[in-house]
Amino acid sequence: MITASLVKELREKTGAGMLDCKKALEATEGNLEAAIDWLREKGISKAAKKADRIAAEGLAGILVNGNDAVIVEINSETDFVAKNEEFKGLLSTVLETLIKSDAKTVEEAGKLQTSEGTIDELLISKTATIGEKLSFRRFTKVTKKDNQTFGSYIHMGGRIAVLSIINGENEEVAKDVSMQAAAMRPKYVKRSDVPADVVEHEKSVIKEQAINEGIAENRIDGAVTGRLNKFFKEICLEEQLFIKDDKKPVSKYLEENNCSIEDVIRYEVGEGIEKKEEDFATEVMNQINNK
Repeated sequence: MITASLVKELREKTGAGMLDCKKALEATEGNLEAAIDWLREKGISKAAKKADRIAAEGLAGILVNGNDAVIVEINSETDFVAKNEEFKGLLSTVLETLIKSDAKTVEEAGKLQTSEGTIDELLISKTATIGEKLSFRRFTKVTKKDNQTFGSYIHMGGRIAVLSIINGENEEVAKDVSMQAAAMRPKYVKRSDVPADVVEHEKSVIKEQAINEGIAENRIDGAVTGRLNKFFKEICLEEQLFIKDDKKPVSKYLEENNCSIEDVIRYEVGEGIEKKEEDFATEVMNQINNK
């Protein structure tokens, strides 16, 4: 019989999760030492010790198959590992698995089967063999209509990935939209997408700036309107100047080609992840203490 105390003891010795410890003990008929070896062989014990590390590097990728497309971000601890062929293979496997699935969340996706076990199991295995904490951070799967076009663009070798859907059948325009988003980092597609509270906050900041600059009271509203328009031109893709022709906004380029933007998904690897900064001496001491 596998007792709770035995599972707890194995967890304390290996750092593996409770369910993995229970599986290991069941597979080895309650033999603690054999269970430790089982976890090591599966790469689970080794992977668990890396769980507190921060994975903020990695790759983003896109796969298009007919009317379906998926964009994914997988993280590693260092940029060096992100360039590793085994890591790139992991990204391809995850993309190929997701494009055929109906998974809606990362948790659901983790349970999907690949040729090497589930995605969760594959990540654990690769963490052990590659030697760094790896994490499957996010994905988005989208389906387009027949009269729509996907535009995909990978920048900096996978540091930035953009997947666009445009209304219209023009692959060049779709790719240009993705390149624009990659280069100019828009937060929204159009002005109407900007939440009201964001607009009101910006208005209040701009108004305070105008007052502090000594602008006459009867000119403040005009100054706020002008600066707010400039704000929209920076954060809204359609209002940005087109990178291939800065004499016109993206909206004009789209209009000239009888197209419009349905959606844009932009992934930049590591965005929003707080990176852990340590000096070299601290890093060395931590490695010594963890041995």
